[in-house]
Amino acid sequence: MSALIFAIVQLLHSVINLYIWVVIIAAVLSFVQLDPRNPIVEILNRLTQPAFNFVRQKIPFVVVSGIDLSPIVIIFGLQFLDTLMMHAVMGM
Repeated sequence: MSALIFAIVQLLHSVINLYIWVVIIAAVLSFVQLDPRNPIVEILNRLTQPAFNFVRQKIPFVVVSGIDLSPIVIIFGLQFLDTLMMHAVMGM
């Protein structure tokens, strides 16, 4: 396997793991009432709300009794893609 493919796969792996942590932080912070004009909250919303809205539109039953489970769906999907990518390219 070429070094370029290995570097690209490792970079994608790192980006996926970073986004998983962003989703986790956004989900935890959604339980607290923070100022929506806070720069950190704005960045987290800009990074996560498009993905959350996409999951909510495609899977309407992801909101159960007022509890939004879209972060869990996104995390499972990203983990699946990461594992699939690593096994396909690395041959693990």
